[in-house]
Amino acid sequence: MIHVKPAATRRIYCGVMNPYGSFLLYLMGILSFVGVTLLLNRVLGPKPAASAMKLEPFECGATVLDPVNVRAVPIKYYAVAIAFVLFDLETVFLFIWALGAQPLTGFMVITFFLFASLLVLMLLYVYKARLLEAVTD
Repeated sequence: MIHVKPAATRRIYCGVMNPYGSFLLYLMGILSFVGVTLLLNRVLGPKPAASAMKLEPFECGATVLDPVNVRAVPIKYYAVAIAFVLFDLETVFLFIWALGAQPLTGFMVITFFLFASLLVLMLLYVYKARLLEAVTD
């Protein structure tokens, strides 16, 4: 006698894909879209003729005030840029932590307070070093 399971209890194998396989498939889709877009731009896009004005380093339309006296950006602006990047990255990591902290355990609360204390220490350093006041001079 052959025993057949009812349709409600039969499991159908869907063929679940490996997470790495789906990531690689997604990456290949993105890279192929970018490649096709760049290729279509090269083939169908405008081809402006090179002129002396077009080949200038700054094509913003403003005339250079003093082409001889070109100075580098003062070092005080780099400290502000680095502080901005650090705060920006910390907020992104904080958002990722909030998404990954499910369920909320004691270890996750400790990592949050460690992370927040590092953020406060960075803020105090920026305030004490007067980085923002240095660039307004």
